[in-house]
Amino acid sequence: MRLCVAVTACAVMLGSLSASAAGVDKLYVLYCGEAAAADQSRWSPGVNVGVPLQLSDNCYLIHHTQGWFLWDTGLADAIAATPEGVTAANGAMRLKRTKTLAAQLDALGVKPADIKGMAISHTHPDHIGNVELFPQVMLYVQKAEYEWPGEGGAPRFKPEHPVTKLEGDYDVFGDGSVMIISTPGHTPGHQALLVRLPKTGAVVLSGDAVHFKDNWDNRRVPAMNVNKEQTLASMQRIADILAKENGQLWINHDKPQSDAQKKAPDYYE
Repeated sequence: MRLCVAVTACAVMLGSLSASAAGVDKLYVLYCGEAAAADQSRWSPGVNVGVPLQLSDNCYLIHHTQGWFLWDTGLADAIAATPEGVTAANGAMRLKRTKTLAAQLDALGVKPADIKGMAISHTHPDHIGNVELFPQVMLYVQKAEYEWPGEGGAPRFKPEHPVTKLEGDYDVFGDGSVMIISTPGHTPGHQALLVRLPKTGAVVLSGDAVHFKDNWDNRRVPAMNVNKEQTLASMQRIADILAKENGQLWINHDKPQSDAQKKAPDYYE
């Protein structure tokens, strides 16, 4: 994988790309956990108060001619050892996973050392739970996210983990097929991923730029987001990309959409 000394020198404009020119050929959707919440209005202030909500949590494995790339790592695999799940958010949610990320990669014949690069949409636990399964893999994260203090001021990643701190968009393989898109708002350095597939076409992996379709359709911003204006601007940016690319938005936590998607070992081309 092409690495860059200066990230700004590697960023490219989001122009159109012939699918035949792309080196990416497979996109796997991996099950990386699920959540049951008692109150949907946690994500849609004032709307559907007290209505329960089921949330999916996916990771995505991308194959490119230059190697494997992992997007998000889901809930910690250790949670799978507790079949009934664990509580989170002061009891507002119950999290569980029925199979591990490690087992799914193993079933595909992909070893942690085979992963050439990885990125996380943001640093909430349901997205970074297994980062350290890949201690030598280059991590691509926005500088604003990396430097955002964690609980008690703790760092969000182990300092010895290799990292490329981004300040904006980033062309992962240098051919426009996999683009990290800066989408702040949910967190200071939130990012989404644009994948241009030969047959499926353009897909934007949302991270938590939006949590489910109704929020997307109505541009609702969770109260927990760090910046409402940035969130709305990021939603509009994604909408503009989708319109330009005639693309699909895959919303990570939208369970009905996730349930309808092919999961590994099946894949999208």
